[in-house]
Amino acid sequence: MMRGADVLARALSAAGVRHLFALSGNHVMPVFDAAIDAGLSLVHVRHEAAAVHMADAWGRLTGAPGIALVTGGPGHANAVSALYTALESESPLILISGHAPLEELGKGAFQEMRQAEVAAPVTKASWTVRSAERLGEELARAWREAVSGTPGPVHVSIPSDVLEATAAPGSSAFSVAEEPVRDDAVLAALAAARQPLILTGPMLMTPRTRERMRKLEDLTGIPVIGMESPRGTGDPSLGRLAQVLKQADVVLLLGKRLDFTLKFGEAFAPGCKVLKAPPNLAGWTGRSWPKSGWRDEVRAALAYRPPEWKAIESAPGAPLHPVHLCREVQPLLDAPQAVLVSDGGEFGQWAQACLEAPARIINGPAGAIGSALPFAAAAKLARPDAAVVAMLGDGTFGFHMAEIDTAVRCGLNYIAVIGNDATWNAEYQIQLRAYGKARAKGCELLPTRYGAAAAALGAHGEDVFSAAELRPALTRAINANKPAVVNVMIERQPAPKY
Repeated sequence: MMRGADVLARALSAAGVRHLFALSGNHVMPVFDAAIDAGLSLVHVRHEAAAVHMADAWGRLTGAPGIALVTGGPGHANAVSALYTALESESPLILISGHAPLEELGKGAFQEMRQAEVAAPVTKASWTVRSAERLGEELARAWREAVSGTPGPVHVSIPSDVLEATAAPGSSAFSVAEEPVRDDAVLAALAAARQPLILTGPMLMTPRTRERMRKLEDLTGIPVIGMESPRGTGDPSLGRLAQVLKQADVVLLLGKRLDFTLKFGEAFAPGCKVLKAPPNLAGWTGRSWPKSGWRDEVRAALAYRPPEWKAIESAPGAPLHPVHLCREVQPLLDAPQAVLVSDGGEFGQWAQACLEAPARIINGPAGAIGSALPFAAAAKLARPDAAVVAMLGDGTFGFHMAEIDTAVRCGLNYIAVIGNDATWNAEYQIQLRAYGKARAKGCELLPTRYGAAAAALGAHGEDVFSAAELRPALTRAINANKPAVVNVMIERQPAPKY
């Protein structure tokens, strides 16, 4: 016999889980104890939302659900906001929250909250476990729910008396195989089109699924375009996507929603035939796919960047232009297995437009900001020998600056590059467009030396004020053998448009 917490920890270990992204609290301390004997590593963060962001990034990079562990009540509430980013990014994770004891519910228990109901709108499924004997079975259910169909976050609350109750060891099966779906009418319509496109959502843009989509494009000759940006057809990493969409005569949404990112269908030309199919659509092979120059035309449009960017140089001693900054960062991402992490905001759009890497994690369709540092930490855990570079603005850095401490404690040696324009620039640009410069007020920040702040937290930190200082600072960051933050003063530029 063992505690419910031991059943949970051993079931996680049996499922192949190595790390729990966790923040301690009264209700989950039995799991902290049980993790020791189960061989689970505790990545102890400084804010519950960061634990969920780390689990999110782990799920995107590995395909297996990341596991976040937080305490009940306010700890659970802190974690919930990050679930929305994972839900919209179709990222598999399991949030395990401690919970007030079952026997005290309705009596004013410490940190009592209707946690399952709170998490339900931002998860695929959310429930409360009521039996220690069923913990293994409940975990298997959560795992299957997280990875099947369209992946996404699942929440399970476990009351503290369930974790402490005596239970027999549970065994769980983690089979999630799905039958392929065949739709010959959809495939025939694609094959007959002159200028067809296949659009996918975030679930088909992970490192593993991107390779599947590349093979699909090679097989059919039909351009396969992944969309995961909240900027939709204006995603600067997709060049002239908006023009391409207007030229298509048949579009297949392969596991992609017809949502705001496609202007609810208005992104396509009148008369364009829009088809929908699940991501496990089968029947592609053994079919004749007409070849044409359409694929090359689309690829050239997506790769388009204004030629004048190549000539952009920052003035001596002045803040850097984002293009100039990204040009200096790109060599860090040319290494095999490198991971680019990009937050949102205007600087994030420049990073996504200018930088390429074998793997990429961005803030996703949710449009939330502040996740870059937790994402980078999890990416370094998932790929310890790879270069991991996080690009984020000064506003977003403030959300989870304390996670620099987590990276230092855990030896997660990523490089964070801050584009510091001393403002909430995305909102400032809205003010300029909508209200004029005279009324662009309230979005200012200080030109804070975030490199010095990172150094105070134990990381390698540098503050860069001119172009001449940048390359040496990046070189020192690479060689620091610790987490590094390079804070670069940049021009206050709007996001790129083509």
